[in-house]
Amino acid sequence: MSLNYIDLIGMIASATSVVGFLPQIYKNQKTKSVSDLSALMLLNFFVCSLAWVVYGGLTGSTYVLLTNVACLCACGFLLGQKMYFQR
Repeated sequence: MSLNYIDLIGMIASATSVVGFLPQIYKNQKTKSVSDLSALMLLNFFVCSLAWVVYGGLTGSTYVLLTNVACLCACGFLLGQKMYFQR
């Protein structure tokens, strides 16, 4: 199976979507501070990713599904950090 440009675009979108969360997760873990992190934005992104997971599953879009499962996990982790470090 050869890699076409559409698959390449999907891979780039997937990688950059997920990797974008890592600096924030690292910063929160290092500083133990989440005061500058918006819970409303995280909740919105969580719901958005969940909707994309459902859409990806229903349409059979592997890139949409896998990317948003990873984003859902990262966003869930950030929400967990927000709740834990805000105490």
